[in-house]
Amino acid sequence: MKKKLMRDTLLLTGSSLVMRCIALVFQMWLVSRIGAAGVGLYGLVGSVGFLAATVAISGIRFASTRLISEELGLQRAGGVGRAMRICLAYSLFFGAASALILYLCAEPIGFLWVGDARTVLSLRILSLSLPFISLSSVMYGYFTASGRIFKAAVIQVIEQLIRIGLVVIFLGLTHTGDLEKSCAAVCAASTAAEVCSFLLMLVVFIFDRRRHGQKAEPSPRLPARMLGIAVPLALSAYARSSLSTLEQLLVPRGLKMAGYTANGALAGYGTIQGMVFPIIFFPSCIITALAELIVPELTAAQVSGKTDQISHTVSTLLRKSLGFSLFIGLMLFILSETLGKAIYKSEEAGYYLRIFSLLVPVMYMDMVTDGCLKGLGEHLWSMGFNILDALTGVILVYTLLPHFALNGYIGIIFFEEIFNFTLSIWRLSRVTKIRLFSFPKKEKCRE
Repeated sequence: MKKKLMRDTLLLTGSSLVMRCIALVFQMWLVSRIGAAGVGLYGLVGSVGFLAATVAISGIRFASTRLISEELGLQRAGGVGRAMRICLAYSLFFGAASALILYLCAEPIGFLWVGDARTVLSLRILSLSLPFISLSSVMYGYFTASGRIFKAAVIQVIEQLIRIGLVVIFLGLTHTGDLEKSCAAVCAASTAAEVCSFLLMLVVFIFDRRRHGQKAEPSPRLPARMLGIAVPLALSAYARSSLSTLEQLLVPRGLKMAGYTANGALAGYGTIQGMVFPIIFFPSCIITALAELIVPELTAAQVSGKTDQISHTVSTLLRKSLGFSLFIGLMLFILSETLGKAIYKSEEAGYYLRIFSLLVPVMYMDMVTDGCLKGLGEHLWSMGFNILDALTGVILVYTLLPHFALNGYIGIIFFEEIFNFTLSIWRLSRVTKIRLFSFPKKEKCRE
């Protein structure tokens, strides 16, 4: 398990690093093209899109990973095909339903929820991508569970390149300074890229599926097992994403109540969410890869009853993640001013980068902890913590932001991240033995 995990981690980390390098360079260009206010407007559209995508996926990505991992762990390779058909049917239903709802409700959402009419066109364009996002999630779950993550990673890199190329083309057709059309152009490019990504994944899946054989094997209660994983996860994801989206939408409103102009509020929000956080999470590709790949590994070990192996794997993973995150946090703290000026030509971005670098160890460790909980079947606990965290965030943003502006928002982010991680690591310590610090055993002296 260790060799396979290391191999897949290196493959996924390499592809993620390539994607993030491309994305960071692209983000620099996008900020220069549409400004911090444009990035902030796109961030608001993205927060609504995130909620819609949550409904489209409805827990199926993790459910497909877990279900296929169980089939392979129990040596029932022939049950993979039936599991995929069930998951694809589920995803198609929720993907189409979420697309229809977002398209029809784009106007009231833009006017009443977001409070900015310039988001309506972008929301309608974004709705067209939702069925493809949902179906691609099932494919990604299959590649993760079956140890073919490299294929999905390559497709994601291609998708990223397609998205960037189309954004450059579409933005070239819009007038500089028109935030509504600029945001719509970025959304159109993202939608087209999602369609291309799904088609590529489908072709690769059709060829890869043959390795498991075409003969079906008896696999008890597949639909019930899939629903037992996906439905509770979907319901908790709805609650968490709704609260998270509400929190993001309340931030610009709270800043305006604190005295910011409309574009000033978007610029402040865009600086933190659209400029600082991409740098903060740029080095986390190895952490996100581990969090993703540890799920099928721990699931297979759990159904096989390998308790000691689970404890050793989790403890080792947490120790290495802690060391890595402390190093990255220190580097970002030292280089914050330089990175802010070099990447965005912004002293303000460097200032906020230094502040949030202190939170890097907590953020990175929380990613790994969540991955371990999901791999051990504790996903409902993880989602419960996320819901409680998001609910707390909404209350704090609503009450504190009008009085403390951006400083209050920074404090809220710190509290949320520390609160969530504390709950997650507590639960993980309850379901498996964690040893962050291991010391060699002393041998007894013989007389």
